[in-house]
Amino acid sequence: MTDLTAPLFVRQDLVAQRPAPVKTTGLVGFLRTRLLNSPTNVLLTILALLLLWYTVVPALRFLLVDAVWSGKDRNACLSENAGHPVGACWPYIQAKLTQLIYGFYPEAERWRVNLTFILAVVLLLPLLVPRLPAKGLNASLFFFAFPVVAFFLLRGGGLGSFGIGWVAGLLQLFDDSIVNAGQVLVNLGQGSAIGPLLWLIGKIIVVVGSLISWVIFPLTWLREQLQTSSEPLWFDFLLTTVIVSLIFFVLGGGFRTGQRALLTSLASFAGIAIVIKMMGLDRGGLPIIDTRLWGGLLVTLVVSVTGIVTSMPIGIALALGRRSTIPLIRIFSIAFIEFWRGVPLITVLFFATYMLPLFLPGNFTVDGLVRALIGIALFAGAYQAEVVRGGLAAIPRGQGEAASALGLSWWKTTSLIVMPQALRHVIPGLVNSFIALFKDTSLVSIVALFDLLGSLHATFSDPTWSTPTTAFTGFAFAGMIYFVFCFGMSRYSLFVENRLNAHRRN
Repeated sequence: MTDLTAPLFVRQDLVAQRPAPVKTTGLVGFLRTRLLNSPTNVLLTILALLLLWYTVVPALRFLLVDAVWSGKDRNACLSENAGHPVGACWPYIQAKLTQLIYGFYPEAERWRVNLTFILAVVLLLPLLVPRLPAKGLNASLFFFAFPVVAFFLLRGGGLGSFGIGWVAGLLQLFDDSIVNAGQVLVNLGQGSAIGPLLWLIGKIIVVVGSLISWVIFPLTWLREQLQTSSEPLWFDFLLTTVIVSLIFFVLGGGFRTGQRALLTSLASFAGIAIVIKMMGLDRGGLPIIDTRLWGGLLVTLVVSVTGIVTSMPIGIALALGRRSTIPLIRIFSIAFIEFWRGVPLITVLFFATYMLPLFLPGNFTVDGLVRALIGIALFAGAYQAEVVRGGLAAIPRGQGEAASALGLSWWKTTSLIVMPQALRHVIPGLVNSFIALFKDTSLVSIVALFDLLGSLHATFSDPTWSTPTTAFTGFAFAGMIYFVFCFGMSRYSLFVENRLNAHRRN
C-alpha cells in the first residue's frame, strides 16, 4: 500500500478584510433596527418626528420658554407688559395652589389634611416595597385603621358611643323602617280598590316590626343604660371589648388555641383606645368641617382612593356570586352587575345625591360626599366584577380539582389557589379600571362637589388673574397632576405583573 502525501498549500498574500458587522446595540443600533429598518418604518418615523415637532415643541415653549414665573396679578402675564408672547402664567398657579389642593377647607385646619396625606404615604409606601416585612400588620393599619383616623381628622367630631350603641342604633333604625313601611301600606289600604289586601299586608309587616323590637329590646335597653352613665363611651368601649374578645377567643379554639386570637383582639382594642384618647374623640374631637367646604386634590384623592379600595372586595364578591351554583345568589349577582354597568356614572351620582334621601327615613340623613362615595363604589364594583370573572374563567378546572383531592374546602381553594392566580392574570385590567376611576372623579363636580377640576374652574372667576393664558395654564397643571398619578399606577402595575409572572419568563 502506497501512502499518498497531499500537497501542502501556503498562501502567499493576506486575505481581504471582511466588512464590519451591522451594529445592533446602542442608539445607532436602535435607530437601524427599530426605526429605519424598512421603507414603511422610515416613513412612520418621519411622521412621528413631525408630530413631535408640531406638538411637543410648542407645548414646551408654552410651559417653559415663554412662561412667566413671577408676578402678583394679571399684569405680569400680559404680553404688552412682559415684552414677548406670554406662555404659561405660573404666578396664577402659585396664588391658587392652596385652593387647588384644599378647596375651601379652613386655612387654620389645613394641618389636618396635611397630616392625613403624610399618614397615607407612610402606610402606603411599605406596602408597595416587596422586601419590607410586616405586610399583614401594615395592610391592617392602612385598610382598616387609617380610614377611621382619616375620617375624624378630615371631618372632625367625636364619639358618643361605641360597638353596643352602634349595633343597637342600626337595629333600631331597621326596625323603624319596617314599621313605617307597614304603616304606609295600612294607610294606602284605606282608599284603594285592593285596600283589604294592602291593609292586611301592612298589619303583618307592623306585627313583624313589633316582634323585632321585642327581640332587640335587651340591646336597646343596654344602650340606654350606658348613655345614662358618667362615661358612656368608655363603658360601651369596655363592654364591646369584652364581648368581641370572648367571641374571638371561642372561635379561635378556646383554652386550647384561642390565646393568640384573644391577645390580638385585646391589643387591637388597646390601640383603638390610644387613638381615641390622643384625638380627643371622647371629648368631642376636632372641630367639624362640613364636606361642602372640601375641594381640590383632597376630594379627588378621597373619592378615587375610596372607590378603588372598596370596589375590589365588592367586585370579587360579585364575581364569585355570578359563578355560584346557588341560583338566588347567581341571579342577584348578575342583576346587580348588569344594572350598574348599564347606567352611566352621572346618573348614579344624581341618584345617590338627590333621590337616595327620598328613600331614607325622615330622621336619618347621609352626607352628600358619603352618598357619592357609595354610588361610585357600587358602580366601580360592578365593572371590577367582570374583570375578576375573566381571571376566574382563565383558571383551569384542574386547579380546583387538585385542591379538592388534597381535602381543601371551597373557601381555602378559592382564597389560596384560585383567586391569587385569577388576580395575577387580570392585573392590567384592574389597573386600567383604577386609572379610569381616578379620572372619572371629575364628574362629582356635577353634584356640587368641587374636586381638582371643579376647584380649577372656580379659580377662573377671579378677575385678578383673568388673562388669555390663565385657562390653558390651569388645565396644563391639572393634566400634569393626573398624568403623574395615572402613569405611576401603570408603571407600578407593570412592576407587579413582571414580578408575579417571573415563572413565565423565557
